[in-house]
Amino acid sequence: MSTKDLTVHYEGRECYHIILTTDFSLLTSQLEKAVGEDKSKKVCIVSDSNVANLYINNLKEILENAYPIVETFVFPAGEQSKNIDTVQKLYEHLILNHFDRHDFLIALGGGVVGDLTGFTAATYLRGIDFVQVPTSLLAQVDSSIGGKTGVDFQQYKNMVGAFFQPKLVYMNMEVFDTLPKEQFANGMAEEIKHGLIKDKAYYEYIRDYSNEIKEKNPETMIELLNIGCNIKRVVVENDPKEKGERALLNFGHTIGHAIEKLSDFGLYHGQCVALGMVAAAYLSCKKGCITKEELLDIEQTIRLYDLPIRIQGYDKHEILQTTKSDKKMIGNQIKFTLLKEIGNAYSDLSLTDADLLEAIDYVLN
Repeated sequence: MSTKDLTVHYEGRECYHIILTTDFSLLTSQLEKAVGEDKSKKVCIVSDSNVANLYINNLKEILENAYPIVETFVFPAGEQSKNIDTVQKLYEHLILNHFDRHDFLIALGGGVVGDLTGFTAATYLRGIDFVQVPTSLLAQVDSSIGGKTGVDFQQYKNMVGAFFQPKLVYMNMEVFDTLPKEQFANGMAEEIKHGLIKDKAYYEYIRDYSNEIKEKNPETMIELLNIGCNIKRVVVENDPKEKGERALLNFGHTIGHAIEKLSDFGLYHGQCVALGMVAAAYLSCKKGCITKEELLDIEQTIRLYDLPIRIQGYDKHEILQTTKSDKKMIGNQIKFTLLKEIGNAYSDLSLTDADLLEAIDYVLN
């Protein structure tokens, strides 16, 4: 059995481990290291209705061999549940079951579950331990690492949140057996992004070995995720509170989030990020940083993973206006991530509305 172990540091100290493995057999021993050997702790597994049907009983059975009380809290799957109302219901569940700071939560699911559980953990009793067990590729390579937690407020995505680090991130490659094709593509958008902003060789690997990657062999996925997670690890270690370098992870997200919001979350996050990356690559090309051939290469790589590079049915002015409510605004200016070259990104504050409209128009064409 292959296992990879990445250590994430926070404010100069070892903070938590990312475990990449092929089943749940190491979970209880890793929990001992992460949250302590005290077996009197209560555990609450938080999941959504889709993932709970697949994995929650198995996980509960494993944990009941190690902990006396294992509670579960399941909410309806989907972005529409990622709000304060669901958090309040989880607070009530924890209060009624007498959870205290001694106990901990496990986020079993995709990004919505991880973000919501992390935010609850950050705010319940001013902080309770939590563990990420991400079951989607998107959550594994992106939201489970780095301690960004949060919920949506009305139509504003991730507008309420906190930086709160997990005690452990445990990734089981078995989940790819049940991950729908479109959800796999959803996560690959973030992997392509990691290569574009930080590692040209990784980007080229994703481009050149798409057939092998799409087979989702556990050993291949461990190797792929080991590199992708390590890129994210380095960035969040260097900039844990998103004051500088971490903003580069927003490549494709500004316009992508706007499209996602205007679709009323009918489009997957990765699909919207793919469109946003095309727009950002177009602007990088317009500025002379990458060539037209490289722009087309990026588009072709995105298409290899069944992700869109064009979309219809949206108004470019409405997309532009929606970007203005993005939390990455500095004053009246959007902090936009562009490519100096493939594998090397930077933050740009000089883009005009005309520039952005041209890029949006490019993906709407």
